[in-house]
Amino acid sequence: MRLSDFDYDLPDERVAQAPAARREGARLLVVRRGAPDAPAEHGRVHDLVERLAPGDLIVVNDTRVRRARIVARRATGGRVECLLVERIEEERERSVWRALCKPAAKLKPGEVLEADGARVVARERERRPDGGVDLFWRVELLEADGAVPTDDEALVERVGRVPLPPYVRRDAGEDDARRYQTVYARRPGAVAAPTAGLHLSDELLAALAERGVERTSVTLHVGPGTFRPVEVEDPRDHPMHAERYEVTADARAAIERCRARGGRVVAVGTTVVRTLCAARDPDGLPAVGRGSTDLFLYPGSPDARRLDAVDALLTNFHLPRSTLLMLVAALLGTERTLALYREAVTREYRFYSFGDAMLVLP
Repeated sequence: MRLSDFDYDLPDERVAQAPAARREGARLLVVRRGAPDAPAEHGRVHDLVERLAPGDLIVVNDTRVRRARIVARRATGGRVECLLVERIEEERERSVWRALCKPAAKLKPGEVLEADGARVVARERERRPDGGVDLFWRVELLEADGAVPTDDEALVERVGRVPLPPYVRRDAGEDDARRYQTVYARRPGAVAAPTAGLHLSDELLAALAERGVERTSVTLHVGPGTFRPVEVEDPRDHPMHAERYEVTADARAAIERCRARGGRVVAVGTTVVRTLCAARDPDGLPAVGRGSTDLFLYPGSPDARRLDAVDALLTNFHLPRSTLLMLVAALLGTERTLALYREAVTREYRFYSFGDAMLVLP
């Protein structure tokens, strides 16, 4: 397996810079897993009401995107951007975060940065297990007067900005705070949206429920690894960034009921696939509890058998050479996946986070 196996040509104009006018109005490419010669079908996301059947179960990721992008300035006036990736739990009495900072090379341990309404203290550069310097800094977030915040989540929401993906070539606007968030987001912790869920509106969810399609939630806090490029020639050598997840007893029970009645488990997004596969027990059901996963699913992966945890997938179109594209290829096969992507390019589908969607049915 080579990295170039997962490449495809995508014109810049096919990268969506803003969401569709209506969430469920995005286009939808529909494909069947077990019918390699069957042509793709084309419609809209609101067609899910007809595509899914009574007794099916959609599983969504209820993580909430933080306003995790903090723009600050050094004493010299230089601008520094900090992306707050995750809270350091062992320093719970302070507001200490693992963060990606740029430009990182000029930062010094102990340096104080001034943000609009807050201060950011660069603590130290983290070390990799092999002793090398990591990409992450440990930073401490303080109130503007230097006080430890009593509610650091509220402080982040007040002073931070929406962390739009790097391929969205514009500044975040106020509408992005709403549209770069699923309508069911409730648990803060992600630095990127589980983008397949951006297509589901309250109206569409109500229509699916009326049809008899049930819904349950799991949580996976999407980290910066979702945008991390694969830089090794053999993708199997790519180190995955671990992400935290949780499966509740209600979610497991809903999946068990769906299996018992012969319904289909429909994952809304690759993050749900990774969660259900990582938590999969010998019965094919997700174990209840919290965990952290660096599971990497690709064609021929030793863990590919775990994919029986899901029957169908709603997903966006992913970057060339990305781990997310490789996960889709693990379901459909590499050649077929790339052929579908080429068809989507030809038909002028919109790609990536604010783009259109693909429905993979059994």
